[in-house]
Amino acid sequence: MAKKLFRALALLVVPFIASLLIRLLYATNKKKFHSPYSVSDEPIIFACWHGELLMLPYLYAKYRKIPHAKVLISSHFDGMLISKTIKYFGLGTIAGSTNRNATRVLIQGISAIKDGYDIGITPDGPKGPRHEVADGVIAIAQKTKAKIVLVKMEPTKYWQLNSWDKFTIPKPFGVLNYYATAPIDVSGMDVVSAKNLIKEGLLKHEK
Repeated sequence: MAKKLFRALALLVVPFIASLLIRLLYATNKKKFHSPYSVSDEPIIFACWHGELLMLPYLYAKYRKIPHAKVLISSHFDGMLISKTIKYFGLGTIAGSTNRNATRVLIQGISAIKDGYDIGITPDGPKGPRHEVADGVIAIAQKTKAKIVLVKMEPTKYWQLNSWDKFTIPKPFGVLNYYATAPIDVSGMDVVSAKNLIKEGLLKHEK
């Protein structure tokens, strides 16, 4: 009972505080965008590593002034916290993962793109292995013919959690370096080649 009450309270309070923290960190850092000026108006799959997703709503906002996206988020408790946090930035969610309930999640992702939504996905989420691309992002892209934009954020000053994904939190008064590729088409590629292309693209600016 106590655990349920704690979780209910956390779901009320933590996402709001987290959204304020994200806004504060963004405001107190310089920003540099190393990315295309624009991407297609067609629905896009935006992909980033799980450990780098904290500040990426602002990169998405560079391309979509009015947010129209759904992010694939784990249905676990930590995923629920993330889901409620990103709602403060106008982003919807699809609960589940491409490891568990894979078919249902993939169907929802495909349906969302067909309904005109962009999709956000962490190819190594929700539980890793870190920096290894799962099949889900390829399956959604090939079923819908949607292009993939690889995105990442590298801060010059940061904390890094001792978690499986080495989750990165920028410190104030540094520089947030945002990277994005031009849209990538994997529709005619075999799965292994497509996964390697995505992995190489997301590791390109790795320290």
